[in-house]
Amino acid sequence: MTAETKNQVTTVYQVTGMTCGHCEGAVSSEISGIEGVTSVEATAATGRVTVVSQTPLDEEAVRAAVDEAGYELAGQA
Repeated sequence: MTAETKNQVTTVYQVTGMTCGHCEGAVSSEISGIEGVTSVEATAATGRVTVVSQTPLDEEAVRAAVDEAGYELAGQA
């Protein structure tokens, strides 16, 4: 899911393998390193990661960041 408001883009991704707060922090930290990302909220209970960015993100960049954190990007939620 992607929504655009006031020069910001919100995209929700589904990530598999997150089980705790540490997982949420690892995924959030890696995705936050992508240029243009202004906020990240990861929720282990649902596996959803909400990303707010200045422009639409390249899904492969998000996939690489999630992989680096040790999890798997299933795609957009």
